[in-house]
Amino acid sequence: MDNSLLMKTDTSLTLNFLIYLQNIFLNQNQNEEELRFPYLSNRMMFKEHFELKYKELWNEVSEKIYNDDGSDLRIFYEEKDVFYQRLFINNADSLKGFNEVYKSFQVWWGSFAGSFSVERSINEIGRSLYLELANFLKNSGVEPQKHLNIILVYDDCLLANNEVYSYFAILPIKDFFVKYKELVSKLRECFY
Repeated sequence: MDNSLLMKTDTSLTLNFLIYLQNIFLNQNQNEEELRFPYLSNRMMFKEHFELKYKELWNEVSEKIYNDDGSDLRIFYEEKDVFYQRLFINNADSLKGFNEVYKSFQVWWGSFAGSFSVERSINEIGRSLYLELANFLKNSGVEPQKHLNIILVYDDCLLANNEVYSYFAILPIKDFFVKYKELVSKLRECFY
């Protein structure tokens, strides 16, 4: 049996923006030692029950990206208001703050420190992961049904579950370096 695994790693503009919002929210109640990127000195006006609304939105967006590979950019640009309406108190000050955060994310994500760095950060270890998964499939006699799609996010998603779907996973880049063995085990589940 030949190696027939196709593995695609990509970044998600929308899911990384949600991580960005999550971290701003978490930073508002964190100790100095626990701050995450990005840090803002001003407080954002998040809705009550933010955690629940965030989890629902994360799950909806993840499902859309899982079902339609091309939906990521559409969601970010065409459904921008959804993020604001679902997660922020609706008033003029809040809208101004949201628009600044949205623009700030776009500037960061478009820079070399943003999407390019996130995507390239796993190049070498990504090759090792591919070989390990391909050998696992070959040794198990499992023929892949489709390509494995890995979506990279720059930080942990702490407010929602990062479930592994069939041939699809959303993974923080840290897991490739800090939790590699657990990552391999988690990804093996994608094939069944």
